[in-house]
Amino acid sequence: MKSQIVIFLAFVMLSACNRSTNSGISHQPILADYQVGEKWVWKYKGVTTKGEVRSEGEDTREIVSIDGVLGMTIGNDTIPVTDIVKKDESKTPKYAWPLQLGKKWKYENNWTSQDGTTGSQSHNAEILAYQEEKVEAGTFMAYTIKYTGKTTNSRGYNANEEEVWLYAPAIKTFIKLTQRQGDFFYEEELIEYSKAE
Repeated sequence: MKSQIVIFLAFVMLSACNRSTNSGISHQPILADYQVGEKWVWKYKGVTTKGEVRSEGEDTREIVSIDGVLGMTIGNDTIPVTDIVKKDESKTPKYAWPLQLGKKWKYENNWTSQDGTTGSQSHNAEILAYQEEKVEAGTFMAYTIKYTGKTTNSRGYNANEEEVWLYAPAIKTFIKLTQRQGDFFYEEELIEYSKAE
């Protein structure tokens, strides 16, 4: 389960946004939105309804320069920022740009975890709010995006799922995620954000 979540969250970071206006409309980021030294740290915990902790820890992402090329560290990998800001051509994207209050769309995702398990998600998405939200890392203007649907995998898993993402355009990522998937509850919250020095 943790490997599925890591892959999914890596995908989410690839879909970040930054540029927004006072009207509450946010556009997909461009390369210039990222700076060397920028860093995000989340804490996460996943628990079953019986109280079994299935995942717990911290996740850190940082912008680095390798031979003059900007990259984002994700675990032991470094992804070029040009890949992160690449336009998503999907007709069922994670984020339907530009983001704005009240927008609705269909999100579908197929994935393969590190152990070879394949799976898919099919959700209805809606932006419910755009307002100040407070997390451990601070207070940010954020979209409340709700995803409701199903997740299945090649090992016979099939569960209804509800996710709520608090997405802060100013820092190009989510600040909080709550997920209910069958008998599993997962929460992730930004505990640190630092700009380039």
